[in-house]
Amino acid sequence: MQDIINGRCGWCGTDGLYVKYHDEEWGKLVTDDKRLFEFLVLESAQAGLSWITILKKREGYRKAFYNFDAGLVAQMTDEDVARLMQFEGIVRNRLKIKATITNARLFLAIQKEFGSFYNYTLSFFPGGKPIVNTFRSLSEIPVSSPQSDAMSKDMKKRGFKFFGTTICYAHLQASGFINDHLAGCICRRPEEPAK
Repeated sequence: MQDIINGRCGWCGTDGLYVKYHDEEWGKLVTDDKRLFEFLVLESAQAGLSWITILKKREGYRKAFYNFDAGLVAQMTDEDVARLMQFEGIVRNRLKIKATITNARLFLAIQKEFGSFYNYTLSFFPGGKPIVNTFRSLSEIPVSSPQSDAMSKDMKKRGFKFFGTTICYAHLQASGFINDHLAGCICRRPEEPAK
């Protein structure tokens, strides 16, 4: 895989949906809890699959899980799970569907405890600040970090499912707590010069 394609991180290739996601979302800090819940749902659904598979089903997930309203998802029942097992708009994996409901309940508990999931996430970062890496090649980007290790360990202890350190790292990248756009990528902001 090329490090940079058309001025962008090479992992997004040339697929229009992937390029749009790379340019408009990936690595941009998300402070809104509803959006953070959306990324949590999508990243945990991705476990064992490619991200493009999940991106293509994003609207299906939006329909299936009440526009990513954690409060409504937390109230879903076994009947909802059975119904969603017939819904082609998402990955029909019973364990992942049930995990989404469980994770929604735990997400709400974290909001209550920390004031927001955003605050909870920042609590794993030194000085409560996101990290901006300056990698020059895709091979330098790790699959986990001390932050994702600590956060996924804490989330596992709380009962979250499908959220190991690799998935957690991908979540932190997607939601901009860790910015891994390569030094040569067009998405690097001018105030983030490559070192």
